[in-house]
Amino acid sequence: MLPTMIALSALLIWLYLFFAHGKFWASGPELAPAVPAEFPDVDVIVPARDEAATIGPVIASLLAQDYAGKYRITLVDDNSTDGTATLAGAAPILRVICGEPKPAGWSGKLWALRQGIAASSAPVLLFADADIVHDPRHLSSLVARLVRPPVAMVSEMVRLNCTSVAERALVPAFVYFFQMLYPFARVNDPRSSVAAAAGGTVLIRREALERIGGIDAIKDALIDDVSLAKAVKSAAGPAGAPIYLGHSALATSIRPYPGFRDLWQMISRTAFTQLRYSALLLALTLIGLTLVWLVPVAAILFAHGWSFAAGLAAGSLAVLSYLPTLARYRQNRLWSLALPLIALFYMAATVGSALNHWLGKGTSWKSRAYGAEP
Repeated sequence: MLPTMIALSALLIWLYLFFAHGKFWASGPELAPAVPAEFPDVDVIVPARDEAATIGPVIASLLAQDYAGKYRITLVDDNSTDGTATLAGAAPILRVICGEPKPAGWSGKLWALRQGIAASSAPVLLFADADIVHDPRHLSSLVARLVRPPVAMVSEMVRLNCTSVAERALVPAFVYFFQMLYPFARVNDPRSSVAAAAGGTVLIRREALERIGGIDAIKDALIDDVSLAKAVKSAAGPAGAPIYLGHSALATSIRPYPGFRDLWQMISRTAFTQLRYSALLLALTLIGLTLVWLVPVAAILFAHGWSFAAGLAAGSLAVLSYLPTLARYRQNRLWSLALPLIALFYMAATVGSALNHWLGKGTSWKSRAYGAEP
C-alpha cells in the first residue's frame, strides 16, 4: 500500500508540474529580432575578471551592434592578471575602467557593475557578461522588448555552450531545471510573485534600478540575477513592476565546461546559497527531488500493478517535459531517458555545496572564495 501511495504522489506532482506550473517545459518565450519604436541611449557595462580567452570576441560583437540610437560600452576590469583590458582593444565608444579593490560585503561582479554604473549616465543600462557574444541585432531587439509593451527589465537565458559530452549531458538540464524553478510565464506575469533573471544579459531602466536603491541593494548576493529581478519586480508595490525573462537566439555563451568536474563546480558554487544555507530546505529539496525523479524509475523497474502504472505515467511526463529543451539545444531525444541520472548528479552537487559550506571551504571562482559564510 505504501509504495503505491508514494508512486501515486509522484504522479500527482508530475500532473501538477506538467499542466499547472506555468508550462515551464515549453522552453519559451524566445526574444525575436525586432526594431524598437524608440531608441533611448544605452550604457553597456561588462564586468570582467581574467577573461582573456573570451573578451576579444565579446567586445567585438558589442561594437558591431546595429542600433540606431547612441550606446557606449564600459569594460570594468576587475583586477585581472591575464591582460583582459588590453585584449579588449580600443574604439571610440569603448572605455576601460580599472576596478578598485573589492570592499568587504560585496560580491566581485556586483562591485564591478557598481563602478560601471557610477561612470555612466544613460537612462538604460545593459549588464553583459564577459563570455557572451551578441548578434548585431541583439541590442535593438532587447530595447524593443523593453519599450513595448513597457517593462522595467529584460533578461535572457542566452544559449549556453553545449559541445563536450559533459555539456551535452548537463547543460540543457541546467536550463530545464531553471525553467522548472522559475517558470518564465509566471516571471513575466505582473500578477505573479515569481521573479527571476538570467544574468548573462540584463537590460534595465536606470529609474527601476534607482527605485530599489541601486545595485547596492543586492551587493552581497551570489545569485545576483534572481536577487535583482525580485527586487525590481516587488519595488512598485503589490501590483509589481513588470519584467521579462525569455530565451535568446541572438546571444551565446562561449565559456566552455569541458568536463563533469567543471560543471560540478559551477553548480555547487551557488546551490546551497539558493537554499539560503538551510539544512531543512536541503532535506526537503532532496526528498522532493527523490519523489519527482527517482521514485518513478524505481516503480517502473521494481513495482507492479498500480505502482508500476503510476511510475510509468510519471516517468513519461518527465521525459515529455524535457524534449522541448533538448530540441532547443539540438540534442538527441534519448538524453531524456537519462534525466533521472542527470538529476542525481545535480542532487549530489547540491549536497557537495552544503558540505563545502559546513566545512568552511566555500567555492572558488575567478580566484575568489564564495559561500563559506552565509
